[in-house]
Amino acid sequence: MAEEDRHTRNWVASALKVTAVLLLLIVAILFLRGKLPSVTAVTDAIAAADTNWLAVAAVAEFVSLGMFARQQRRLLTAFGVRMPRHRALALAYSRAAIAISLPAGSAVSAAYAFRQFRTGGASRRTAGTVMVLSGLLSIAALALLYATGALAAGAVHLGKAWHEEPGTTRVSVVLTIAMIAFIGLFAWQSSWHINPRQPLPPRWPRLARLTKPVTDALASSRAIGGRHWSLALGAALTNWLTDLLCLYAVARAFHLPVSLGALGAVYLTVQVVRQIPLTPGGIGVIEVSLLAGLVSAGAGEAGAAATVLVYRLLSCWLIIPVGLLCWLGLRRPRQQPVDDDREVAGEVGGGLLVAGEVPQQRLLEHAVEQRVGQVRRHRQH
Repeated sequence: MAEEDRHTRNWVASALKVTAVLLLLIVAILFLRGKLPSVTAVTDAIAAADTNWLAVAAVAEFVSLGMFARQQRRLLTAFGVRMPRHRALALAYSRAAIAISLPAGSAVSAAYAFRQFRTGGASRRTAGTVMVLSGLLSIAALALLYATGALAAGAVHLGKAWHEEPGTTRVSVVLTIAMIAFIGLFAWQSSWHINPRQPLPPRWPRLARLTKPVTDALASSRAIGGRHWSLALGAALTNWLTDLLCLYAVARAFHLPVSLGALGAVYLTVQVVRQIPLTPGGIGVIEVSLLAGLVSAGAGEAGAAATVLVYRLLSCWLIIPVGLLCWLGLRRPRQQPVDDDREVAGEVGGGLLVAGEVPQQRLLEHAVEQRVGQVRRHRQH
């Protein structure tokens, strides 16, 4: 019965995905009707591209993946696991290629990274914690970009409204500040009544099981130093910003009359679609959404189509063969995974899993056990 229910849910989810993709494509086709350029116009635009800006775009995309590798490597370092730079970069390319080219690629990519973390010397708990924290940092960095864009747009509109209707604008600003202060004060007072050592019983057990990996990762992350957090979050932000820089450089290469603010708005809008796994790597959906966004922002049809093709070539299609080569290079294990017998339920030697101290403590325990064994054998003789 449970197997039938799971099969039904999977079928419904697949049907909803297909329906969503079809609806999105229909809307995009209706919007782009009569606006799609000819193949000759697109090839002419590509031939007239500024190669200097294209080189900047290629370097920006390389740096973007390098920052993703640095983000994961920094989190591993925080837990005392050392991964060479070249191996971390190869893993980043492999993960990106898997996520782009396979159905349910994000899940397969996460499982592959978990296995590589284990091969690199991380315990099961550390590998799982790094996986969860890396995803949360990427989401937080993207949320910061959204917040920055919203604040920038709000500041522009606020400046216009301040000159047009100063009285109404002042009242709105005062009321907004008062509401934010009230919510902050309420949250601060409520925090005094919450005991973090006694977690509240979950009202939804199924939701609690789903969120348990996240809560466990957050519990283990409390021992991570501020320096590691700052560097990892900085790498996540740079990952997104350099990907945006790649799109901006490609747009400049084709002389699109689109401002940086408008291009950033189009980019962030497309990221919403990109995070929904409708197709592997968003193939087809991202291209159509990005083309529609650029055209609506005022770009010409031929230049917009050429921009989408080159940007996706750099950020998607070229990554697949490079990632395949990196995957082949990572197939040979570097060392055996760490034994997790002493790390059941997130504990090492009866203590909490402390970032940066697990390998040292494990080595000390192993040395003590060897010494005790030697003393016992000596007494027996």
